[in-house]
Amino acid sequence: MKKSVLTRYRVMAYVTGVLLVLLTIGVIAKYLLDMDGAAGPTRVVAIAHGWLYVLYLVFAFDMGSKARWPFGKLAWVLIAGTIPGAAFVVERKVSRELEPLVTDEAAGPVRA
Repeated sequence: MKKSVLTRYRVMAYVTGVLLVLLTIGVIAKYLLDMDGAAGPTRVVAIAHGWLYVLYLVFAFDMGSKARWPFGKLAWVLIAGTIPGAAFVVERKVSRELEPLVTDEAAGPVRA
């Protein structure tokens, strides 16, 4: 597997995870704390998370299919972008598992 496949996934996992944590904070501020000023930023973060989550799904599916994962493992990676904090944990596990399999386009396999 190329290094760029893992890198794309890792970037989108972090972006999706951060946006989901911000969205969770915004929803708590808007509904539980009844803060009027939280509605606008929460809406913007929700839209951004939704669109970027679609990219996360594409990159995670691409990586999972190239790693030849079983459906259950791939499903857990795909769902991790919807659970606050899970994207960070799953990204770390996936990176540790796949880094020995990553090849640099010019140099060959990378040793971990």
